[in-house]
Amino acid sequence: MVLSAVAGYAVVQYVSGGRGDPGCRVVSADTGGGTYEFTPEQAVNAATIAAVGTDRAMPERAVAIALATAIQESGLRNLAHGDRDSLGLFQQRPSQGWGTEQQVTDPTYAADVFYEHLAKVRDYTELPLTVAAQRVQRSGYPEAYAKHEQDAVLLAAALTGTSAATLTCDGRSRSTASTGPAAVRAALTRDFGRGALRQEGAKTGSQAGSQSGSQTGSQSGSGAGKTSSAEAEAPLAQSSGRTLTLPVSEDTTAGGRSVGERGWQLAHWAVANASALRIERVAYAGREWVSGNTDSRWRTTGSTSAEAAGGTVAGSGADSVRIVTEQ
Repeated sequence: MVLSAVAGYAVVQYVSGGRGDPGCRVVSADTGGGTYEFTPEQAVNAATIAAVGTDRAMPERAVAIALATAIQESGLRNLAHGDRDSLGLFQQRPSQGWGTEQQVTDPTYAADVFYEHLAKVRDYTELPLTVAAQRVQRSGYPEAYAKHEQDAVLLAAALTGTSAATLTCDGRSRSTASTGPAAVRAALTRDFGRGALRQEGAKTGSQAGSQSGSQTGSQSGSGAGKTSSAEAEAPLAQSSGRTLTLPVSEDTTAGGRSVGERGWQLAHWAVANASALRIERVAYAGREWVSGNTDSRWRTTGSTSAEAAGGTVAGSGADSVRIVTEQ
């Protein structure tokens, strides 16, 4: 009976995407829109998928396709098991040329190789989401991705920054690892590449070219190799005590995205990683999220209405995302 109960619980968790204790929520920017609740583990993986997509200068539609695929295949969890030799977020099979077991269970690598295959699908942005996903995955259930489209679109809007102040988490720490600004830096580099940590003017043409090209399996999703020698000489974002400040400007955006979108992507990424990295406060564009608030809402901090709407005021220069850790 005990074994049956455990098995039943496991099935429910798999079907529901493990959302027994959500912890995180993304809401539609439109009044009366949808809501998607998910766990901190799922939030970290979703943020990684979005970051890798924008680092490759993929459009928001590509990120939505990737997120819907991962929700269906793994419930946004980095699984160490699956059908036959399927593994990881996208249940990629080493025997089918997706990479080694170590690579496909690295969320950054897994997302990158998914986008690499998606980019080869002709006119994928014009195809129904489930068709585009199926042409990459070759699943035995080709229509399954469609049921996750609404949730994936909500997530993609928040995690690419096109929807401001729509992703929140309770921020309860679930990590005993040593954290602080150094850990946040390492995670940012892993997901975005070193360009996320550069000051205004640091982005070069060589970086833009590397983002639009394919990344090889030798990178293993670690973020290494994404920065040219010229970029390596550029100053890093600034740390002061427990605070990491990330400048956001035209030079730190990718794929023609706006400053406000880049800023909100970084801010939402930080909130999604709050439990894992023990982040207690995130501020951007006149809004602030604080860990442990009952409703976990983004609150206005007294900046101008134009800033609070989602970006910078014209002529004000680079804005910044400020991340404060517990230690």
